[in-house]
Amino acid sequence: MRGGPSVLGIVLAGGEGKRLLPLTADRAKPAVVFGGTYRLVDFVLSNLVNGGVMRICVLTQYKSHSLDRHVSLTWRMSSLLGNYVTPVPAQQRLGPRWYLGSADAILQSLNLVHDEQPDYIAVFGADHVYRMDPRQMLAQHIESGAGVTVAGIRVPRAEASSFGVITPARDGTRVDAFLEKPADPPGLPGDPSRVFASMGNYIFTTKVLLDALQLDAEDERSAHDMGGSILPMLTGRGLAQVYDFDDNHVPGETPRDHGYWRDVGTIDTYYDAHMDLLAGHPVFNLDNRRWPIYTHPGQLPPAKFIAGGIAGESVVSPGCVISGQVTGSVLSPGVVVEAGAVVQGSVLHHNVRVGRGAVVRGAILDKNAEVPPGATIGVNPERDDELYSVSKNGIVSLGKGQHALP
Repeated sequence: MRGGPSVLGIVLAGGEGKRLLPLTADRAKPAVVFGGTYRLVDFVLSNLVNGGVMRICVLTQYKSHSLDRHVSLTWRMSSLLGNYVTPVPAQQRLGPRWYLGSADAILQSLNLVHDEQPDYIAVFGADHVYRMDPRQMLAQHIESGAGVTVAGIRVPRAEASSFGVITPARDGTRVDAFLEKPADPPGLPGDPSRVFASMGNYIFTTKVLLDALQLDAEDERSAHDMGGSILPMLTGRGLAQVYDFDDNHVPGETPRDHGYWRDVGTIDTYYDAHMDLLAGHPVFNLDNRRWPIYTHPGQLPPAKFIAGGIAGESVVSPGCVISGQVTGSVLSPGVVVEAGAVVQGSVLHHNVRVGRGAVVRGAILDKNAEVPPGATIGVNPERDDELYSVSKNGIVSLGKGQHALP
């Protein structure tokens, strides 16, 4: 942050994303398309850059080619000012091994920290959909004198087993305990039906993080994970504080999308987050020009509607050609919906083609997938279950380049 404390951003983007299969069969989870034209990693990078963090390292590992390429070609900062967003692949700097966990990923990349010598390090996850001003979290961290501040969001207690759970002390800010995906955590004081879930966003005082990583590396029993290892360690030493995400306000937000955050770790949550984009006053508003989400738009012509083609309550990206009927759906660039075809409540990635008279309902079709004329997806559940990937909630998914059967 120019003229203020020196902050290095580290984005953890090395996860496999197995629960998002088939979308992650050929790419890292942060590289998965979201909202038509964006990649998941664009949300965290936009938040950091909008908030003045202009030197960012994106740590990658699994199937990272498309992610590395997207970051390199899209996120070009001003070299005149020394700003950058750079992908950093696993390099085996500490020996012939890949990252053992998220903490080990940072440990093996400490040359980045030593080069910059920042006062603070913002360690953020790469695969969530949200808006957040990190300056407000940093201000609380500095004022409190904490070693680490972790962003927390209130979620129903019944969902706690999917998250790291923060138990605040009586003062409401110091962390009393940090539980990784607990089955039966205590509820919040005054709100026992909810817990503070970790958002996977941390701000560290640099020396505290370096010392913790060294201690963790010496512990052979450790999982070498930020949430499972580093946070419990610092909590036990009384150095951890929680930042309430509900206190964060970004320019241009509406009461409806204030505090929106989604972990799109499964096909069902990924699908639901897309449906949040579609209302006239959406739960999450992509059209906030005071806190934009940046990406590379590509060089494509405007979307085109021909031969009576229509789209209602949908996101339609450039390069789409619509001759059929589209409702309640999100279409990435280059999608073609031929005459007589019907697409309802679906997410179609780049260059998907839906043939004449075909029907697609409640489905996610990855890049270059094709539905031949007259075929159906999401119409016959028993047939879909035999032929395709079907989620717990019945969302049908086709992988990259997959062709539906007639």
